Amino acid sequence: MIKNLVFDFGKVLVDYDFIGQLRKIFDDQCDLEGFIKTIKTEEQQQREDRGVESFEQMCENLKVEYPQFTRELEIYKHNYPNLIICEMPGMYELLTELKQKGYMLYGLSNWCDQVYTTFKMYHIFDLLDGFVVSSDVKVIKPEPEIYDHLFRKFSLKPEECLFADDRKINIEAALAAGMDGVVFTDTAHYIADLKERNIL
Repeated sequence: MIKNLVFDFGKVLVDYDFIGQLRKIFDDQCDLEGFIKTIKTEEQQQREDRGVESFEQMCENLKVEYPQFTRELEIYKHNYPNLIICEMPGMYELLTELKQKGYMLYGLSNWCDQVYTTFKMYHIFDLLDGFVVSSDVKVIKPEPEIYDHLFRKFSLKPEECLFADDRKINIEAALAAGMDGVVFTDTAHYIADLKERNIL
């Protein structure tokens, strides 16, 4: 029986638009396309999420590595919270209802240390009973260790957990770890997944 609902953060609890927001905050002297191609790569994102160094230190190190993007990195560093644009529509209300029904709510997210700034901006995070962030534990999804860490930290039984994440690869890893999982697209589809499991 499902007792614990586990959520990814980005594109599940809050929405982001990296490219769109960077386009707004970069000025005419910035090379947006070059920055995306060189800095905002999948490899760099994993480095960011793994917390190899603090977000601020990472930006400073990248300035040394890619001095041609010093301006872009400075703007990126100071405007990072603005890349998150809103709570996912309907999710605050849904999590409030689920919490009232007695379900425990947890977070499991790949995110750099700037996640704590985002926590202060959006009240949906106040509804969580606990969370694991990749940069804190230096492990990222879909690596099995991060799921095991979640179970150990909160003494959870995998078979009593349902995980929602927008990336299929992370759900596949969750299933391999022993918990149920659904690929999140929007609140309406997630509600349907919950009803299918008699959670709502």
